[in-house]
Amino acid sequence: MSPLLRQARGPLIGQCIAANRLSRMLIHKTSNGHLLSRKRPISLVRPSFQSSFSSLSRSNGGVTATITDPLATSVDDGKRPFQITTPIYYVNDKPHIGHAYTSTACDVIARFMRLSGRQKVEQSAAQKGLEPQQFADQVSTNFRDLLGLLHISNDHFIRTTDARHKASVQHFWKVLADKGYIYKGTYSGWYSVRDETFYNDSELLDGKAPTGAEVEWVAKEESYFFQLSAFEDKLLEYYEANPDSIAPKSRRNEVISFVKGGLRDLSISRASFQWGVPVPGDEEDHVMYVWIDALANYISALGYPNTEEGSNFDKYWPAALHVVGKDILLFHAVYWPAFLMAADIPVPKRVFAHGWWTKEGEKISKSLGNVIDPVELVEQYGVDQTRFFLMTEVAFGNDGDFSEANMVLKVNNNLANELGNLCQRVLSMVFKNCDKAMPKEVGPLLLEDIELLDYTLALHTKAATAISTQAIQTYVNELIATIWEANKYIDQMAPWTLRKTDPKRMETVLYVLLEVLRKVTILYQPVIPDSASRILDQLQIPESERTFAHLNDEAFSVPAGAPISQPKPIFPKLEVAERE
Repeated sequence: MSPLLRQARGPLIGQCIAANRLSRMLIHKTSNGHLLSRKRPISLVRPSFQSSFSSLSRSNGGVTATITDPLATSVDDGKRPFQITTPIYYVNDKPHIGHAYTSTACDVIARFMRLSGRQKVEQSAAQKGLEPQQFADQVSTNFRDLLGLLHISNDHFIRTTDARHKASVQHFWKVLADKGYIYKGTYSGWYSVRDETFYNDSELLDGKAPTGAEVEWVAKEESYFFQLSAFEDKLLEYYEANPDSIAPKSRRNEVISFVKGGLRDLSISRASFQWGVPVPGDEEDHVMYVWIDALANYISALGYPNTEEGSNFDKYWPAALHVVGKDILLFHAVYWPAFLMAADIPVPKRVFAHGWWTKEGEKISKSLGNVIDPVELVEQYGVDQTRFFLMTEVAFGNDGDFSEANMVLKVNNNLANELGNLCQRVLSMVFKNCDKAMPKEVGPLLLEDIELLDYTLALHTKAATAISTQAIQTYVNELIATIWEANKYIDQMAPWTLRKTDPKRMETVLYVLLEVLRKVTILYQPVIPDSASRILDQLQIPESERTFAHLNDEAFSVPAGAPISQPKPIFPKLEVAERE
């Protein structure tokens, strides 16, 4: 809390305790996520101002209090370096909204961890296609460009065509072979080029793969196999012992059901083409089948097989979080942990499978001509607007329906009308009525001031708790609700009227609102990084004071008396683009 606010709070608290019974705001959520309030008389107790920031200890009147870390879960202690990965993107075409969705979600979580003080490695992976290297190079560039366009702050962009990856995955193959889990046999079955997967007759739906992809019959072909069947019981035991290792819960149930249905040994090489990583000892005739090759990129990116103390592998593995689409969950929650168990390597702590997007109720496909190009979205509506909509329109993990009309409505309401308009109103009043500088003095706080400030004290804990379970929509909704409360507060306090009747009270109200904006905007940085940065600039918050450690620390606040410039709008109103 600001030193100004701390000083202002003291006298009022004494008055409230003496009076003993005052009207205090109680906050209630409605079904649509907004907050309503009602009043009732209760005893007012001095609130705690301690931060819930990562495992800090502070002295409070001679008593040391250990503060609970809201990022800690059953699969993450909230302290060790944090590795988060996107799926392995298959570069057979230009990126689509699914790639943008997953990458943005991973980036939001990674940025949140960074601002929480966590050492973080975020990987974005692009899987080679079955076309020549030149094609893979060209399309891979599109994926790199998308990351830059969406302001994705990944540490590594991994390609499974990299030489270091090839050497790593060949070593991984040798380890599995030496342990007796790989053997040569023959295979025939239905094969999906798009999914890079073989399917049984019983798995086909109307002659297609479960994903809707076309399949073709592969005649008897020599292949190397991984003994997946040997890990059925081990996997089930692992799922039982680690119930949070697969999320959401509905996906976990699907995986368990699949494994209980019986596991067949897995074909892990192909002899019918040459594009791929050669199988060690059989380089002329076999290349590795895509999933053992692709999945190993998660450890090749960390320098595997170098697992010595102090190596990147030692620091960051096992990965804290794999984020994948639901269509490739089985590969990450069944095949991948089985490979790792066979190699005596720890398995990832958590795999989270998100849903698919439809467009206005229809499945997205090239044949329907309704593919959503994320580049066009960003060019038309803006990068932060696109990120915001993708992260808030649907609960992460569920399927979502895309509509440009809904996007425009949501962005205009939550960003332009609520957050942006509040910033503009407050900063404009400060500029015009406080000598073009932040308020220098804050008078005694009224109950309404304290209630709004206290409401923001729990924001970081709520946000971190949501992020720890990948509930990104819940996290952002807390920020939206806080801005809703702040807008209600400014309408009730009416500083434009106080300007004439009580200028000192006006300054106090404006300073309270500035502090709320500071905290909310710091927490908004993972979602709308560019816009949040511009708001914090206008609030005169130094770049060195924008982490979550600065949220509730009494030493940091909006700088009293700091000169400001004429505020500029952050979020222009959007209109639905006309499409040919």
